Amino acid sequence: MLIDKKILVFGIIMVSVGILISIYLNLILPVGTTGMTEEETIDLLTKQQENEDFSTLAGILIGIGFMLVLISFGARRRKGAGEKKIEKKPEI
Repeated sequence: MLIDKKILVFGIIMVSVGILISIYLNLILPVGTTGMTEEETIDLLTKQQENEDFSTLAGILIGIGFMLVLISFGARRRKGAGEKKIEKKPEI
């Protein structure tokens, strides 16, 4: 089977880190209480928005990692990929 192992490993690492970040962000979700002042409410809404934004970034990280895993199954290295072919000009 043609698998590029470097891309596969990097993709798996990205997916696992994204999942871990997502789990962590769900654990530290800021929660409000009753009787909060207006400043505390605004601070809470700001923290909740930041948490949601970081969750979006973690989802993007998971998606890119998953795409790398899929790409690794179709990627292969060609023989002599680093060599340049030199073409000789025909003499007239």
